[in-house]
Amino acid sequence: MTNSGWKAALGVVCAGVLASAVPAAAQSGQPGGAGGGVGKGGGSRFTAPVIKDTASLAGPRQPIFFQPDVHAGQDRIPCLYCHSTVTGSSEPGIPVLQTCIGFHRIIGGTLPSHQAEIQKVRKAWSDRQPPQWIRIHALPGFVRFPHQRHIKVLGTNACATCHGQVEAMAQVSQVSTLRMGWCVRCHAERKVTQDCTACHY
Repeated sequence: MTNSGWKAALGVVCAGVLASAVPAAAQSGQPGGAGGGVGKGGGSRFTAPVIKDTASLAGPRQPIFFQPDVHAGQDRIPCLYCHSTVTGSSEPGIPVLQTCIGFHRIIGGTLPSHQAEIQKVRKAWSDRQPPQWIRIHALPGFVRFPHQRHIKVLGTNACATCHGQVEAMAQVSQVSTLRMGWCVRCHAERKVTQDCTACHY
């Protein structure tokens, strides 16, 4: 799908089901996402590679093969369009199926492999059975990571700080350890609290 293709689909979607949930960046058509990202500058246009062998990809295989390099990299859909709760919630939230079907009622994919995965989205919607996504970034129950606080301090383009360059990944995988030392180092570098109760409460 071209950049103009998803913008056209977004126009239709905004008029329908998702009109109230579309972040400002997506409404304006401005590129967004983690850390500026692939092909988001004024240079050449990024085209996501065609994946023929998924066995070698990092990260768990999801029930629907979602390619962030197509959605966030090639088509420049901002991270906050799908993860819209991240600025006001402790949890980033897995995007609801309604967000996906808003596009994929219209966008059917150009490659047979993409079409097959989009059919899974459509079937999940018609069956009213959301995919059982495998969580990738998980912390122990005794650790609190309030996303909204971090987004407030670091900005809406700070996703790459913890999640890496997702817009360049063919499949989402964990790139940071998310262990205590990694978090403490980040806090120390930014000269913010290292009090235990900031994360353990």
